[in-house]
Amino acid sequence: MKTILYIIQKEFKQIFRNKGMLPIIFIMPVIQLLILANAATFDIKNIKFGYIDNDHTSTSRALIEKFNASTYFNVVTDYPTESLASSAMLNGKVDVVLEIPQHFQKDLQNEKYNNLGITINAIDGAAAGVENVYVSQIIQSFNKNLMVDLMQVSDVSQVQPLNIVTIPSFWYNKTLNYKTFMVPGILVLLVTMIILFLSGMNIVREKEIGTLEQINVTPIRKSQFIIGKLFPFWVIGLVLLSVGLIIAKLVFNVPIVGSLTLMYLYTSIYILVILGIGLFISNFTDTQQQAMFISWFFMVIFILMSGLFTPIESMPKWAQIITEFNPIRYFVEVMRMVMLKGSGFTDIIPQLTKTLLYAFIMNGLAVISYKKTT
Repeated sequence: MKTILYIIQKEFKQIFRNKGMLPIIFIMPVIQLLILANAATFDIKNIKFGYIDNDHTSTSRALIEKFNASTYFNVVTDYPTESLASSAMLNGKVDVVLEIPQHFQKDLQNEKYNNLGITINAIDGAAAGVENVYVSQIIQSFNKNLMVDLMQVSDVSQVQPLNIVTIPSFWYNKTLNYKTFMVPGILVLLVTMIILFLSGMNIVREKEIGTLEQINVTPIRKSQFIIGKLFPFWVIGLVLLSVGLIIAKLVFNVPIVGSLTLMYLYTSIYILVILGIGLFISNFTDTQQQAMFISWFFMVIFILMSGLFTPIESMPKWAQIITEFNPIRYFVEVMRMVMLKGSGFTDIIPQLTKTLLYAFIMNGLAVISYKKTT
């Protein structure tokens, strides 16, 4: 036990002596969390909106005014012809074009029916889908008000349509703030990246400077060396989680409904998984650059298939199967469940069990693959 404590003490001294490592550990995560939480947004605002008004009536102007009053749309200009509007969209000057047909108001009054043309720049399919929802909501609201106006001038003896009103109840994110959803996931991402990179490069650095060979010929056992080398990064991971939770609460006002003890318990086990992966990578690399590239290769795959940005349910079936082997997926799920839903221990047992199994496998492989020559 004394040997392990001496190694841990030596590692902490080495970490705090390295002036290049300290900003990576303590400054970079804070800056990234503050920037990414504001940049990684699902909201789409300032949509460049153009229109073709072929009717030029009070009804068509009222519809255009609806879009002008919206906080999501920035009405750029009107276009006299469809070709000019298409050219503007081709040049990126407009994102959405609304075309109002001739006799729009007259047909609504006589036929109670008409069509509107909506053209959306769909290079970004996800953004186009959101823009389509925004446009549909505004048109539905306009249509509802228009129906009320038409009924007021219609024959009162006719049967009036029933007005069905839906009252939504938003659980776990009442304000529909995207930061409430994204900040826990980004916190997971930062803890994982920092711990994986540092643990992956730690032993490789010993190889580069030649001290690993000196340690290998000492009476220190392999288990003592590995525990002593990785324990400081386990502590650093919990410190990063603490800093991230404080920023999430004070800066982004993310609710923390569940148990902090449960979050730290799961994080403690999860960090063991990442430490095992980092040690496993370092056993097969000779330079810090190699360790960094391999770690980044796996990180990109883990991040994209974690459900952080894309729902796992929307992925192909084969991709959903692969995500079962992604530890980041379970950490993201647990953080969102505990922080936002207030889930208890029994709710996270599936994720906890898989993470424990992952920790045993990865650390077992890392210890087996580590060669200590005597």
